[in-house]
Amino acid sequence: MTNSLFDILKDKNFDEPAESVAIKKYVLDNFKELVAVTVRERDIIVETPSAALAGTLRMHQIQMKKAASTEKRLILRIR
Repeated sequence: MTNSLFDILKDKNFDEPAESVAIKKYVLDNFKELVAVTVRERDIIVETPSAALAGTLRMHQIQMKKAASTEKRLILRIR
């Protein structure tokens, strides 16, 4: 029996995770920059457009974790 695409995707949740929204908002509010955020099971990857921003965010990791209410490990990457 084959399943239609609708049957496969109808129960999928396509909302953005709360941690992702919180980290994006923190960076935008404090640094006026857009970042890409990927939430995985054990960690959160934050992709920045520049090395300077990544270096600055490294010093703000604790505040970002508090803003996102998470204990997951933050990984900073440069695009």
